[in-house]
Amino acid sequence: MSLDWTALGQVAAVSLAVTVAVVAVFALGVLGLARHEGARAEGDGTSTLGFAQAGLCFLACAAVVAYGIYLIVPQFH
Repeated sequence: MSLDWTALGQVAAVSLAVTVAVVAVFALGVLGLARHEGARAEGDGTSTLGFAQAGLCFLACAAVVAYGIYLIVPQFH
């Protein structure tokens, strides 16, 4: 049995990079929600901007998760 170590390394590197990116985008979404709550409590006008940021970030995370499920489940192909 022979292993293609280069391909295994590439898969590991891409998996790590995508994981870090999804976690960072999710953290930006949480930051947007915190900005929304803080601005709403102070009566500031940036409440909508924080809510929009959170929505876009969480939508991007959901899209990545849905694409991963699509790749794993063979009935979706």
